[in-house]
Amino acid sequence: MIPKSVSAEIERLRREIREHDRRYYISDKPSVSDAEYDALMRRLRDLEASHPESVTPDSPTQRVGGAPFADFKPVDHASAMLSLENAVSEDEFRDWAARVAKGLGPAEKPEFVIEPKIDGLSCALTYEKGGLVRGATRGDGSTGEDVTANVRTIRSIPLVLEGVSTGRLEVRGEVFINHADFDLVNEAEERAGREGFVNPRNCAAGSLRQKDPGTTAVRRLRFFAHSVGLWEGAPRPDSHEECLEAFLRMGIPLPPLRRKVSSVEEILAFYAEFRDRHLPRLAFAVDGLVVKVNSLQHQRRLGATAKCPRWAVAFKYPASQAKTKVEDVIFSVGRTGAVTPVAKLKPVWCAGVTISSVSLHNFDEVARLGLKVGDEVVIERAGEVIPKLVAVVPESRTGGEKSVSPPKSCPSCGAKVSKEEEAVAYRCQNPSCPAQIKRSLLHFASRDGLDIEGFGEAVVDQLVDSGRVKSIADIFSLNKEDLLGLELFADKKADNLLSRIEASKSRPLSKLVFGLGIRHVGERTAETLACLHSLPGLARASAAELAKVPEVGPVVAASIASFFGSAEVARLVERLMKAGLNFEKMGAPKTDGLAFSAKTFVFTGELSSMTRDEAEGRIKELGGKASGSVSSKTSFVVAGAEAGSKLAKARKLGVQVLTESEFLALVEQSSKGKT
Repeated sequence: MIPKSVSAEIERLRREIREHDRRYYISDKPSVSDAEYDALMRRLRDLEASHPESVTPDSPTQRVGGAPFADFKPVDHASAMLSLENAVSEDEFRDWAARVAKGLGPAEKPEFVIEPKIDGLSCALTYEKGGLVRGATRGDGSTGEDVTANVRTIRSIPLVLEGVSTGRLEVRGEVFINHADFDLVNEAEERAGREGFVNPRNCAAGSLRQKDPGTTAVRRLRFFAHSVGLWEGAPRPDSHEECLEAFLRMGIPLPPLRRKVSSVEEILAFYAEFRDRHLPRLAFAVDGLVVKVNSLQHQRRLGATAKCPRWAVAFKYPASQAKTKVEDVIFSVGRTGAVTPVAKLKPVWCAGVTISSVSLHNFDEVARLGLKVGDEVVIERAGEVIPKLVAVVPESRTGGEKSVSPPKSCPSCGAKVSKEEEAVAYRCQNPSCPAQIKRSLLHFASRDGLDIEGFGEAVVDQLVDSGRVKSIADIFSLNKEDLLGLELFADKKADNLLSRIEASKSRPLSKLVFGLGIRHVGERTAETLACLHSLPGLARASAAELAKVPEVGPVVAASIASFFGSAEVARLVERLMKAGLNFEKMGAPKTDGLAFSAKTFVFTGELSSMTRDEAEGRIKELGGKASGSVSSKTSFVVAGAEAGSKLAKARKLGVQVLTESEFLALVEQSSKGKT
């Protein structure tokens, strides 16, 4: 039995923590410091640890729980999660408003609710009797993926609704990450030697779909609600505004800066006000406003198309642009020796960030733009993506601008730089170039390579600059004294990195082949090669032999043969063998008896519920094969959003086409042993 005094304190702490969560995420008025909040949480954990029978699923301590899981199960939504029609100009928005007016008739004067359009990942939360029972991604709109364990780690999502003890409610909204937290996540990824996320939305999507809820928990994701999918067990409000107000009473967070208006002109005025006053100051990514007809009766009368509700529209902001000056053009050397021109800019604010540099990609692009150092240029950033230089302003030239030419020598090592015939890139010809070595080391130790956690950019810079590491093989000669000579390394950190380096020796051969960084050899090709050859066998194979391998072809085969034909690579392979790395051929995976045995899948378009790699991984687990091209031997083509020419070819050849939800259902069915 739990003493009454202890039980009472546990309940008091839970109520107090929930109230602090409400003040932080709903009211934006925290009343305690982080340290005070953490102290309350520690006290609750201690009491629950002493009295484990007191632990309940809705306790604030239970946000991170359960073991990592290997799969996300498909789940059906209570009703379709439709996409929004886009309006990207005033004229397009007025056209939408005119269609609403026509649909309702001249006697009706609709009200509208305006909300910021959060650039995150759509998510549906299901509550039963006030308790959170499921979180799901949008998926294809009809079927999503069960991410409940990860959703529970998001502190802004209440595990228990205030004042609700009956019925069933599906709340829909966006999972996102603040700009500051996004920067912290990318810094952590880089320290671990992994590539950072491209933008906050990409980060939120990847974090919500982590197999380990503990990883999701440290990413500091947030949630804002925007609509209802299901409302059972209580009278449903009459308007969208009343739904949002009910959410707030329940403790569900909403985006700030909402507004109710009654005319198109008020909407246009708020659109301009939001763009000029609020957008630059927001802590999270917003790419426009969502305008909704307020009355739910009006919404029902207006209805929906197959894809979009007629009563709502996403009023997008055009790509943000800014003018600035190119102060210099520097040259960055990549892993394969490619020299990339990078424009150093006079810092300029654009779409919520300060931009001080931008990649020019290659020297053909420099020529196309006609760019010179000293030019005034136009920078564009849309949808929180990497900025790009879109135009030069030649009329601003003073005559003092300087032309940009490819360097004749490498800016890192001074070796000769040349352009291959019919190629775009200029390359440093020195394989011992420090810049190339650094990039090669990071690629080798990356998650898709030998996955040496902790072998990040800061470590690599110090190892190469100090001369301790001059090639990939030198990683396996490092000792504790080498690491203790680096900044921020103490005994435990050095021991951990050395143990991870040792563990990487047993990775499958496909990881090693990918990690070697052979031009044109990605993960899929590396796996194919590792199933056919040991590393010595691959090194001996001729270009003609390799060209016969499915999905390799003459260009990739020539690249592989050229790579292993180098005397330097031969010495590297010998050193890696002495270090004890796994050189053994993997052998073709056994697919007999598996549901997708002998079946080939091709993906086209964008998948919404998973990455392409994840989808291909599921196929391989079931004995199937993913291909990059459609032929008469293709079993299925999976068509995502904006599918391209592969879809047309599949239809022409009579190949069966699956939607994303049909693919998920097929995987789920096949995983249970059905055919």
